[in-house]
Amino acid sequence: MNEMTRASGFKADTSTWPADHPDVKYRRIGVLLLNLGTPDGTSYWPMRRYLHEFLSDRRVIEVPRWIWWPLLNLVILTTRPSRKGKDYETIWNKERDEGPLKTITRNQASALAERLGSHPEIIVDWAMRYANPSTESRLNYLQEQGCEKILLLPLYPQYAAATSATACDQAFRALMKMRWQPAVRVAPRYHDDPAYIGAIARSIERHLAGLDFKPEKLIATFHGMPQAYLDKGDPYHCQCQKTSRLVRERLGYPKDDWLTTFQSRFGNDPWLQPYTDHTVERLAKEGVRKLTLVAPGFSADCLETLEELEGENREIFEHNGGEKFSYVPALNDSDLGNDVIEAIVRRELMGWI
Repeated sequence: MNEMTRASGFKADTSTWPADHPDVKYRRIGVLLLNLGTPDGTSYWPMRRYLHEFLSDRRVIEVPRWIWWPLLNLVILTTRPSRKGKDYETIWNKERDEGPLKTITRNQASALAERLGSHPEIIVDWAMRYANPSTESRLNYLQEQGCEKILLLPLYPQYAAATSATACDQAFRALMKMRWQPAVRVAPRYHDDPAYIGAIARSIERHLAGLDFKPEKLIATFHGMPQAYLDKGDPYHCQCQKTSRLVRERLGYPKDDWLTTFQSRFGNDPWLQPYTDHTVERLAKEGVRKLTLVAPGFSADCLETLEELEGENREIFEHNGGEKFSYVPALNDSDLGNDVIEAIVRRELMGWI
């Protein structure tokens, strides 16, 4: 069972119920944190199951099925699971035998439940879009606990169809199976929320204060997406650019020393540019010797930050002449990160509590 946390002590008023009335849990409010997901293990078959679910999502891959299905099942899923499994192994939480994204999201839910402790009617839980704990299982649990109202919080600051929308799609699929559906709210994107911008800026300030060098350039890097998705109207690119600008302005950072890039491309089609790895390589070759990266689009550190940014891009920078490199950790389950989640949840629960 998923490790959920909730405020305790809430009891419905049953004084007017007849003696033979069955026990019914009601009048509770659920808050469900939603994140992308992580494989159940790093070996071939857990990785294959995870990648199959992820790469079969029509929100993620918009290529026609007749083209994508044979490529996915006959090529990608025969080679990629083993390779990605080795990457996950480098960041795996050995103590809990799980990916760091799962550990961090659980901690975020626990912290939120504690902060909302004055509202015993609220139950806080968490789920993943892909793999476990599944969104459907946690929504069913919240309903069984008497949650007549549920707030969904996709932990993606910037909205994208391949992240925020697919998380909601999965929740709505579960709701379609329920005879008695709870009332549902979805927290909107928070790419320009003052609490979020302030937290990112403070995390950068704290990180820079702890370095033994001053970076010559600072890169705000976001997860990429195919250029075609932007052309179709996805707002993600614009929201990333706004986040980057607001954080830079909040810090008062020199415009010429701040760059915005996109990482984690997949396949041969053009993705949002400039690419992070190409930019890191170019800067090093141009003589930049001190560099810092921050990833404001990630609410929790995961493979794309720990292995790709902290690992691969550090190697690219140093291999091409760079000397000092650092990565600013995601907000994760820090006080700054938990402040952001609490602020959003309290705002979106207004009228319910």
